[in-house]
Amino acid sequence: MNTSDRAAARQLLDFYAAAGVDAALDEVALDRLAPVQAPVTEPAPPRPPSAPLRREPAPQRPLVFAQGPTPASPDIAVMAARETARSAASLEELRDLLTRFEGCALRTTAKQLVFADGNPQARVMFVGEAPGRDEDIAGLPFVGRSGKLLDLMIAAIGLDRASAYIANVIPWRPPGNRTPTPQETQICLPFTLRQIELANPDILVCLGGPSSQTLLGVKEGIKRTRGRWFTFHTGTRDIRAIATFHPAYLLRSPLEKRFAWRDLLAIRKALDAG
Repeated sequence: MNTSDRAAARQLLDFYAAAGVDAALDEVALDRLAPVQAPVTEPAPPRPPSAPLRREPAPQRPLVFAQGPTPASPDIAVMAARETARSAASLEELRDLLTRFEGCALRTTAKQLVFADGNPQARVMFVGEAPGRDEDIAGLPFVGRSGKLLDLMIAAIGLDRASAYIANVIPWRPPGNRTPTPQETQICLPFTLRQIELANPDILVCLGGPSSQTLLGVKEGIKRTRGRWFTFHTGTRDIRAIATFHPAYLLRSPLEKRFAWRDLLAIRKALDAG
């Protein structure tokens, strides 16, 4: 090996060292391009004949049927709610039908039905969105902090629970006080409409945005809807309807009470003129 070959070999070794090669696996170079010969193996000895396998019949599995009624689709539940609500001839019968109605899943998570409170023969009816924890326990709408504020609000215009009728669009408390889903609202709506028709008030007051959007069909928020008069068809006649802030919202935003007071004065004026 001459000097140039040694220099080339040294450079090659330095390259391998820089690349991380620090050991040789074989002393003889391996020709990886040579054809691979399959190893010669001795044939395996013949297996002695075995007895034929017996196939055991597969065990029969017992049939399992679903327990309890299968929940209906929202469309079917809405149709059932319409037929059921239409069949009620009185508020007492409507309440009894709601107690036994199984088309809304909220009844399985709530403690009890929250139907209404106050005087069914009153000239004014207040409708909120859904009951909360206190209402779920008491079985009456608006009995918590928002209910106490509502009592003060209507007392300011000379009303109380003996001269007003109070209900909600949703008669069962949603779990954790969550917002009712559109499907739950549509299922409960026929009962609320029938409740308004049977109560037959002169004035309908929607408390909060969800109630006004559901009953009055408006798309605007409560700040743009409140204080405006609407015509509401009960099913037998047209009555006046107005939207105002929900008492729970007023507890969080007390500065809005001045606008709610204007709405209450408008309600009082309409009652006096009626």
